[in-house]
Amino acid sequence: MPMTAQPSSSHTKAPSLKEQIEWAALGLQRVAQGQSARDVVTTWPTASPVRPGAQALLYTALRHWGQTRAVIALLAKKKPQPPIDMFLAVALTLLLEPQGVSYAPFTVVNQTVEALRRSKKWQAQAGFVNACLRRFLRERDTLLSAIDGDVAARTNHPAWWVECVRQDHPHDWERILEASNARAPLTLRVNVARIDRDAYLALLTGAGVEAIPVLEAGVMLRKAVDVRDLPGYAQGWFSVQDAAAQRAAALLLGGCGRSQQESQPLLILDACAAPGGKTAHLLEWAAAHQLHIELIAMEVDAQRASRIADNMQRLGFDGQLQVEVADAANTGSWQQPVLKGRLLDAVLLDAPCSASGIVRRHPDIRWLRRPQDLDALVSIQALILKNLWALLKPGGRLLYCTCSIFHREGQDQIRQFLAQHADATQVGELLQLLPGGLEAMPLVEDHDGFFYGLLQKAS
Repeated sequence: MPMTAQPSSSHTKAPSLKEQIEWAALGLQRVAQGQSARDVVTTWPTASPVRPGAQALLYTALRHWGQTRAVIALLAKKKPQPPIDMFLAVALTLLLEPQGVSYAPFTVVNQTVEALRRSKKWQAQAGFVNACLRRFLRERDTLLSAIDGDVAARTNHPAWWVECVRQDHPHDWERILEASNARAPLTLRVNVARIDRDAYLALLTGAGVEAIPVLEAGVMLRKAVDVRDLPGYAQGWFSVQDAAAQRAAALLLGGCGRSQQESQPLLILDACAAPGGKTAHLLEWAAAHQLHIELIAMEVDAQRASRIADNMQRLGFDGQLQVEVADAANTGSWQQPVLKGRLLDAVLLDAPCSASGIVRRHPDIRWLRRPQDLDALVSIQALILKNLWALLKPGGRLLYCTCSIFHREGQDQIRQFLAQHADATQVGELLQLLPGGLEAMPLVEDHDGFFYGLLQKAS
């Protein structure tokens, strides 16, 4: 049975490499058991000086996990016990990625062995790990050449995932996988209901933070920082949001204007809304463009729904929307109590998906997903889309989006829906954004993979 242990740490001195290796290895083991990396890191002591380095090391190890797994299979005659397997994977990650790593190879080996020796449970395996790592240093080129034919090792993605990307993007699949292994930039969306984007850029410059403008209200930082230390965080002057996700509000609301004579606000539903990034953007965009809306944010998970309310309070929108804990697919359970007999003017459906477009931010996703998960997600997407469409008034608009690069969750889903609904019309082109901004479009920003399909109901 796999061993699970909490990492030990000294809180009175700067973290050693062996502590970071230990935390990252135990975190990697928990991911292997099915837990998300984000949830793993959440359990680590917030105040510990070990946490930042260990988190970075864990995420880097996940980006190299296909390669390190293959190398370990060559180094060990039989698969090591889970904790030892993970210590090897983390150490090999440091040896495989010298860029930005200030540790010499012998230091990595020594610190990994020391981390094992200070635990009674693992100290007996220290010699084995030492031998494996030293062999890797001696035979590095030969070992890496031996695994070059392994597609999971070469791309650091599961073989089934690679095949999906290859089928959907036959000309760009290798570049997409490479981009998915890169680190994503830190992008903000300025709350233009509170401060002008150019004014906020000036504040960043004054604080010594280099940034460039993207889209209508975005700011991309040259270097990642703790956003809580940026000007205006507590005042709600910005949110963290990738440039791809910042397209939703304008796509949905840009064609939803009413004449000035009509006094009733547009009734908008943000389905699957947590944690509220696009929810807030809808309010910000409407305020900046003098569009009167009544916004309902819906989330099936109560704990995640509470994050919507928290974010709205920080951004200054507390009391300007209605947050509902409900299943967007099960419209019969909430249609009457929430809508009170009304039909919707517009719907933003950020549907549950594989998250294949954001693996550079969440590198564990590729290893946690299974092919059968995609089948289930596609069915759920189709159900929510169908049921919410029935609540849209004639002439209303629905923006379907996913943070996915798989066509089954994007263009195939929309085309199938159009074939089944004579009252639906596609508005504009289907927009498939690729990680890193690889698509052949006049875009300058670096963004995640994302899909948008805008539909309008016949009047």
